[in-house]
Amino acid sequence: METVYERVNALRRDQGRFILDTGAATYRARAVIVAAGATPTPLGVPGETDRIGHGVSYCATCDAAFYPDREVAVVGGGDAAIDEALITARHASRVTVVHRRDRLRATAVLQERARANAKIVFRWNTVVEEILGNRRVEALALRDVVTGEVSQLAVDAVFVLIGERPNIELVRDLVALDPRGFVPVTAWMETSVPGLLVVGDLRANAARQVVSAAGDGATAAIRAERYLEESSAEAASG
Repeated sequence: METVYERVNALRRDQGRFILDTGAATYRARAVIVAAGATPTPLGVPGETDRIGHGVSYCATCDAAFYPDREVAVVGGGDAAIDEALITARHASRVTVVHRRDRLRATAVLQERARANAKIVFRWNTVVEEILGNRRVEALALRDVVTGEVSQLAVDAVFVLIGERPNIELVRDLVALDPRGFVPVTAWMETSVPGLLVVGDLRANAARQVVSAAGDGATAAIRAERYLEESSAEAASG
């Protein structure tokens, strides 16, 4: 077995084989596991990039435990944002959900749970204009999109959960995507293309956690090995 650390620039299928182009070399494979992940959508405001890992996070499940009994903010109004707000409320003393609209997009059950949680409060019709602080997050500069009023919210962390973009560049022309742009797979991580498996955050309905992505990889590896055995047997019998 050979391990090569190179960036794959393009992936295509030709005569039953996958062609992987790295720029430095071209590799041929009968089976490929793609674990390209997804990229969180940033706010794109001043102070955000500089404070990633210092109070700016895109995963409350990963980082909320670092802020016990602190005041934090969650930006977003969908299922992911409200689910993460509920998780964050297990640790923080106060969670302010900042949402640009006057109502949530999350499912009714998540909304009910969030509204019933005394630690969670809402700032409606509000956007983040800037993330303030020295080395760490200390406050958010907010603007009311209806009145134009500006204010500051003192927080120790902000969890940005306004969506994510699947990194589908390698498989865009090979497989069908779901309405959100993720790749549908079977329980064995198989796509609609024989020999092509997709794991982790790139696949549809992923848990978006490292531990589940690792499990996906193990499942895909087992299935890829069986696929190679089965295709070899078919070729031999044919």
